[in-house]
Amino acid sequence: MRLATYNIEWFASLFDAEDNLLLDGERSSRHGVDRYTQGHAIAHVLRRIDADAVMVVEAPNTGRSQRTTRALERFAAEAGLRAREAVSGFPNDTQQEIALLFDPDVLDARHDARSTADAPQFDGAFGIDLDVDAQADQVRFSKPPLELAVTTKSGTPLRMIGAHLKSKAPHGARSKDEITAVSIANRRKQLAQAIWLHRRVEEHTAAGEHMVVMGDLNDGPGLDEFEKLFGQSSVEIVMGSLLNDPHAQSLLRPRATALPSTSRFYNPETKRYFCALLDYVMISHSLMGLRPEWRIWHPFEDAECYADDEMRMALLNASDHFPVTLDLDLA
Repeated sequence: MRLATYNIEWFASLFDAEDNLLLDGERSSRHGVDRYTQGHAIAHVLRRIDADAVMVVEAPNTGRSQRTTRALERFAAEAGLRAREAVSGFPNDTQQEIALLFDPDVLDARHDARSTADAPQFDGAFGIDLDVDAQADQVRFSKPPLELAVTTKSGTPLRMIGAHLKSKAPHGARSKDEITAVSIANRRKQLAQAIWLHRRVEEHTAAGEHMVVMGDLNDGPGLDEFEKLFGQSSVEIVMGSLLNDPHAQSLLRPRATALPSTSRFYNPETKRYFCALLDYVMISHSLMGLRPEWRIWHPFEDAECYADDEMRMALLNASDHFPVTLDLDLA
């Protein structure tokens, strides 16, 4: 079985208000790429990775007349994907939903949100003292994680969570002091979200359930200087000692040299591109015996992708993130 996570930059912009696919020469929300080029690039990448299930981060919008699942299923039909059915969870106000595209011949998936005293439902509020004033702050997800009950066709149950944690970018801040204050506040909120997510992982693993957490965590060990104030990245908190992802774990090793990355962004000030490891597929210890193999489909770091001109350009035109896949001996 192949599972994938893929942050598709502003996928919502490729659909109109009735979820009809827009494949024309108009500009997409991806800088420098038109809708025809981006749409065909996304389709090419998804056909090439050929996953049984894809956690789509920044999935098309759910709103007054739009439905994430309808848009994704129409796209899958147009692109000829095996993963042709979609499931989503709690909608958000950002036009960047989280959804799973999956092959119904291989597995079944349904939204199955949980709520406990230690980890309330992800569309609710989580009480935690963020600033050590002995008073609980109420933290919310701008993009509530998608909780899924998944069953393979052979009857094996999995718990799956798709996540897109809040970015730490200091939007709206102008002065240096404002940037610092907003960055620290955002870091606190993101770490609280990571704690919330990890508590749900603890509950499922304690119950002996197979667990997969996948998506864009907008963070990684050593990614910025504000991590030093708190001692850990949100990625380390989500993983704890219960989950495994070799890409994330490689950053924890001393003197790491060849660091993996899952995204590529342009800095207009320096006029250079920079890479970051933001996307993860984490699995519980219970799945480690199924010969897991992770792969980042990076157009410049994966030799096969680089050698394939069409795939390399499709990856660059589709999104500023690249898909991460996990293969498991699971049917």
